[in-house]
Amino acid sequence: MKRRKKFIFLTNEGFTFSEHSHGGEPDVENTQVVGFGEGNNPDEALDNLISKNPFILEIPFDEIFCLELAENAEKKKKYFWLKD
Repeated sequence: MKRRKKFIFLTNEGFTFSEHSHGGEPDVENTQVVGFGEGNNPDEALDNLISKNPFILEIPFDEIFCLELAENAEKKKKYFWLKD
């Protein structure tokens, strides 16, 4: 039996305003997480993500992309602090 893979779906569309933002211009152009999906390939994972979260089709983002997550990615994560 083929093992299902995990994918993270992202978009480069949109902007972020920081809490110290001044004016109407966004501070940061960023990548946003759309969601996580599982499947034998990216297409199947996207279908599964949308079937569990149909509201995704209503969000204003058009272009999304995915990256396959490493096996046991949750256990391999590492945190970094930029301010210390």
